[in-house]
Amino acid sequence: MLKRNKYLFSLILLSNIFTGCGGSSSSETTIDTSASAVSIISLDTKKSLAYMGNEERLAHDIYNKFYDLFPSLMQFRNIAINSETRHIEAVQQLVQKYEITGTELSDSNYTSLYYQNSDISQMQAGVYGVLSVQQLYDALLVEGSNDEISALKVGCKVEVTDIEDLNKYLDYANNDNASDIVEIFEFLRAGSYSHYWTFDAALKSKNVVNGCNLGVEPYGDKNGIYPVI
Repeated sequence: MLKRNKYLFSLILLSNIFTGCGGSSSSETTIDTSASAVSIISLDTKKSLAYMGNEERLAHDIYNKFYDLFPSLMQFRNIAINSETRHIEAVQQLVQKYEITGTELSDSNYTSLYYQNSDISQMQAGVYGVLSVQQLYDALLVEGSNDEISALKVGCKVEVTDIEDLNKYLDYANNDNASDIVEIFEFLRAGSYSHYWTFDAALKSKNVVNGCNLGVEPYGDKNGIYPVI
């Protein structure tokens, strides 16, 4: 699946997805970045690609784990399989395109870019090449494993974390005029907006009145801030 020309890739965008308590509807558009040049990118942008590759894997892995624990919560399964898989592939292809191995990052936070050339089926769940992502996964797994409400609240936190990081990383990519990276990061962020509102709706369906509004920053009220996609 991932053994393609490293300068040619197209992605399936999903919008208006994962609504309600487990169902989904999708509108698919293909992004073709094959004509885009390889930009000269900064160390910050290289790190952002390495980081997001691991952070998207975190979302995929923790959602699958929560689905195993709480199989009635189909949102976790749907998002992991239908969306996070594509997110991982999208960032992985950029990591390959820009030939980021991890050794050039000169940062102890990046222990190794495991799996940069591996199919998703070969990636070991819960094992990451970025120390801070590993620590976040371990903490969120414990936090969300007690019950369905806790798991859904962790889902909210994962998506807010993704959006906060992507907002910062989009600035790096824009500064580098790396249009292909900007396009993919915007794709990831759009998915996170959709997933956030899915978890918000799921919590409200379980009588959690405030949904994903956990009352503390950065997990406060996102009405009027996050678009409903």
